Amino acid sequence: MRAAVADSSPVITSGLTKRFRRQTAVDRIDLEVPPGAVYGFLGPNGSGKTTTIRMLLGLISATAGEISLLGRPMPSAARTVLPRVGSLVEGPAFHPYLSGRANLGRLDAADRYSDPHTSRSRIDAALDRVGLLAAAQKRYRAYSLGMRQRLAIAASLLMPRELLVLDEPTNGLDPQGTREVRHLISDLAGDGATVLVSSHLLAEVDQICSDVGVMYEGRLVAQGPLNELRATTVQAVRVDTDRPEDAGRVLAELGLSEIKTSSRSVTANLGDVAVEKIMPNLVHAAVPVFGFAVLQPSLEDVFVSLTGEGFDVSG
Repeated sequence: MRAAVADSSPVITSGLTKRFRRQTAVDRIDLEVPPGAVYGFLGPNGSGKTTTIRMLLGLISATAGEISLLGRPMPSAARTVLPRVGSLVEGPAFHPYLSGRANLGRLDAADRYSDPHTSRSRIDAALDRVGLLAAAQKRYRAYSLGMRQRLAIAASLLMPRELLVLDEPTNGLDPQGTREVRHLISDLAGDGATVLVSSHLLAEVDQICSDVGVMYEGRLVAQGPLNELRATTVQAVRVDTDRPEDAGRVLAELGLSEIKTSSRSVTANLGDVAVEKIMPNLVHAAVPVFGFAVLQPSLEDVFVSLTGEGFDVSG
């Protein structure tokens, strides 16, 4: 496989493809993760996200295409690249009878790049970073799901990492555990690391990611800054009024579509209609307006606009 051209972006793929016999799991994707970004690798379960991540990390071979991590070709440069990359793929796996600290100690001892003289201080620093220092002596089997996910992230922080690749880091967590992991990812990015977060949970991606890549049926259908992807989606407006039927009729006459009314408001897709035309027409029709807003498209709206299909928001 020919090496990808080195670039400032920590993750680049060109034509990356993976076929399992006659099934194409990943179909010629050109991924680019900007430096310092929290990149949301978004898509339904089965869309090819985990397969892509496994190829990035050299866990499985690609059928075709090129991969560059941290400016070096993969998998040929795996020995020099992967020590600079932390990862969590398909959930954490630790010894249940050992404490959190002991589990990290075993992992650190197995890392030929780590310094045994600094092991204790680095383990404590990693545990403190994820909020587990107070539970360091507790056995792993007594950890909650959120604690287990945070311990897995701590394992990726035992050595300095320039890139973190986290596959479904909030999978199966309760709301509190989800918040903990979300805040941790934001903190890591704030310290300068680039973070690639794979998720099928739109709300989570919406809250923590600066950039997004959307996978659908093995294809990367869009990627870029989240605000730019939103800008490509049809905007909606909401009018708060006690005469929603009359307001809806005015919006329809202006050319707005997908008009939905409730007891105290009406929403509609703006389309090509100039937003400044709406209020004068409502006033002219003597429709009382208590509130007016241009609604920011949700990630679900973006996904539907790209694929024509809905998305399981809750996962």
